[in-house]
Amino acid sequence: VEELTLDLEAPREHDLVVEVKGVAVNPVDTKVRVRAPASPDSPHVLGYDAAGIVRDVDAKVSRFAVGDEVFYAGDITRPGTFADFHLVDERIVGRKPKSLGFADAAALPLTSITAWELLFDRFGVPRDASATGNLLVIGGAGGVGSILIQLARRLTGLTVIATASRPETTAWCERMGAHHVVTHHEPLAMQIEAAGVGGLDLAASLTTTDLHFEAIIDMMKPGAKIGAIDDPGVLDVSPMKTKSLSFHWEFMFARPMFETGDVDEQGRLLNEVSRLVDEGVLQNTATKRFDEITADNLNEALIHQATGAAIGKTLLG
Repeated sequence: VEELTLDLEAPREHDLVVEVKGVAVNPVDTKVRVRAPASPDSPHVLGYDAAGIVRDVDAKVSRFAVGDEVFYAGDITRPGTFADFHLVDERIVGRKPKSLGFADAAALPLTSITAWELLFDRFGVPRDASATGNLLVIGGAGGVGSILIQLARRLTGLTVIATASRPETTAWCERMGAHHVVTHHEPLAMQIEAAGVGGLDLAASLTTTDLHFEAIIDMMKPGAKIGAIDDPGVLDVSPMKTKSLSFHWEFMFARPMFETGDVDEQGRLLNEVSRLVDEGVLQNTATKRFDEITADNLNEALIHQATGAAIGKTLLG
């Protein structure tokens, strides 16, 4: 990461100009940096989480005004949020939680959208106590896992089983609300059975899906659902047939990337997340922070993210 002076792209309909006050790093930042290396002639602005203040609006903007405090995850097809000023479509923007500062608010959008869409849109879980059954979250201490555990525990009646690998990540998953925590370094089926959980209704594989896929299938009930967000190799889905299992990809950039008819659902759900945070239903997931958004701090934050040992979210601002 280097500091550069760049012009803002040309504004589009529905665009806000946001003065960025806080950002967070995500696994997607490290992936994009590897897959699309930049050069002095072709710089690439990373960053897919931000919180800031609206400084200007397009003529067709109807949801926000200059001076509003917002948070959002952006659009992977546009320049990222690691910038002083950033253009973003108002339809994928939410109002920043009043109870959080800018940096802490920036820790929430991408992971909240991903977890929300996976649980309520892909899996179709009702948002009330009638949603009984169980949910396995593989990689519970990561950014998405931290939010997914909370959403499932506090907004549904699901029993939540999370995987972790270290004492500190186990404690974190318990803090987020997991009913049971097992280690993904040992066979999962025996641990889940020992916890008194029968076959699985839902499984969210947030990391290393290729390593656990066969075991996940074996643990699922007939008609159950498996979801994934990572980038595994080729998966053999044929063993899913005999149980009539379904597989669901979650990619939170799909709505803005393809400008789907329901793209503004992301703005609405972020407003709901903001309300839940302010009411104390959801807690912030930030664990490591840097006071300033500088090139040096971003490099250090990205290195920390790439280790795979990060818990929750790393933020700057």
